[in-house]
Amino acid sequence: MSGILKQLRINGTALTVVLGLGVASALAGCSAKGPTAVDDGPCMPPEYSVSPAVARPGSEVVVSAPAATCNPRYGENARIQVTVTGAEGNVVLDTKGPMDDDGAFEFTFAIPQDMPPGTSEVTAIPADVDWCDDTGTSNRLKTTDDLDRTSCVIPIKLLQITR
Repeated sequence: MSGILKQLRINGTALTVVLGLGVASALAGCSAKGPTAVDDGPCMPPEYSVSPAVARPGSEVVVSAPAATCNPRYGENARIQVTVTGAEGNVVLDTKGPMDDDGAFEFTFAIPQDMPPGTSEVTAIPADVDWCDDTGTSNRLKTTDDLDRTSCVIPIKLLQITR
């Protein structure tokens, strides 16, 4: 470890301060979580929307989100997982679509003709990454091996199905 040792006195207390590039680079290496981690701090996915909020069977619904204001770095092959759960609790749609590196996406689907009326739930989360880092730890990885969400509530948007 190269650097300059400097002793400072503050209110009669001696403090030793280490200055130098070698120390800074060593400390930076200590904070890294591995070659596949991105350590830019918390960066939640952008808020998505569902439009229209009321739809009939056969009509198209768009689930979309703008780019994040932080840098989530989802990668060039990023995908969004869109799930629609009907009013009766059955999964009506569970699929993936393209998403930009910055989290922006637009996904369009048709309401199935046989979908019963009621309030459905729509979720849209980045696929195959542990995006939930509300604990302050960046968990955005460039691999899909053994991912676990930390402590996160999956956002849900409501979609009213009418006849």
